[in-house]
Amino acid sequence: MQQEVSKEKVLKMYEKMYLIRKYEERIYYLFLEGAMPGTIHQSHGQEACAVGMLYDLGKDDYMTSTHRPAGHCLAKGVSLDSMMAEMFAKSTGCCRAKGGAMHTGDISVGAIPAIAIVGGGIPVAVGIGLSCKMKKTNKVVVCFFGDGASNEGSFHEALNAAAIWSLPVVFACENNLYGASTRVDKVMKVGNVADRAVAYGIPGEIVDGNDVLKVNEAAARAIIRARSGQGPTLLELKTYRIGGHSRNDACGYRDKEEEKQWSERDPLKICREYMLQNNIAAAGMIEAVEKDVLDRIEKAVEYARSCPDPKPEDALKDVYYEGVR
Repeated sequence: MQQEVSKEKVLKMYEKMYLIRKYEERIYYLFLEGAMPGTIHQSHGQEACAVGMLYDLGKDDYMTSTHRPAGHCLAKGVSLDSMMAEMFAKSTGCCRAKGGAMHTGDISVGAIPAIAIVGGGIPVAVGIGLSCKMKKTNKVVVCFFGDGASNEGSFHEALNAAAIWSLPVVFACENNLYGASTRVDKVMKVGNVADRAVAYGIPGEIVDGNDVLKVNEAAARAIIRARSGQGPTLLELKTYRIGGHSRNDACGYRDKEEEKQWSERDPLKICREYMLQNNIAAAGMIEAVEKDVLDRIEKAVEYARSCPDPKPEDALKDVYYEGVR
């Protein structure tokens, strides 16, 4: 980690990553207990991607997500209480119980409700970017997708459109090595997703996706480029999901030595060690932050359990935007 950042910022980024990790761990066990409906696709191990990319993004800027949206949403500013209520399918959820784990979001903080279709959010991000440019808003869109989505037609068409129109979009590929159970080197000949940027005449950069400061540094460069009218950037964030593709995945297709090696590069561990080694925060201060996060999560669970269920007639609400006739 070479970037010069304030001690407060590093600690705050660690706090946000810890919140995402513990939120998802709590969700996992609540699902196992049968306390929540639906299913889950989690992002344990990818917290540095979400926090690093979004920490400095403005509230008025936009973000599109994937079928693993929890980290992205919490990093963008979707409230913990509304996220937890959505998991319990409560009317106070961020999507009024209509989204569930794979479709969270809150447009009021620029978090476009997630699209679970692989690669589905990429053209949406480009459409938002086109709107931002035409309206001269100076806003930026960060678009998350996985390595598997980079093989979809939507990826290639969207990047080409964003490039030729110089749209303010930052494409952030979270390459966790597997598209479901298929290893990335089985489905693409190029060594890196970022190598594909040259085909569209835009910058492509490979980033250590488990080092939050390195991600944040790369994000800053790409955001400045986008905001200044220079067009899109493709960032490939090399990372690893700790859990399986979904809650029923035992990861039998993964090499145990590979898992061990990546566990040593846990983003929380990397950031924690950096803070201790550079006298950014003492162990006691870090532990106090962690305790506060755990308390907030438990309060969010209590809040969500106490919230009202949606009414049957609520299914007819929010179907069409009010301005459309």
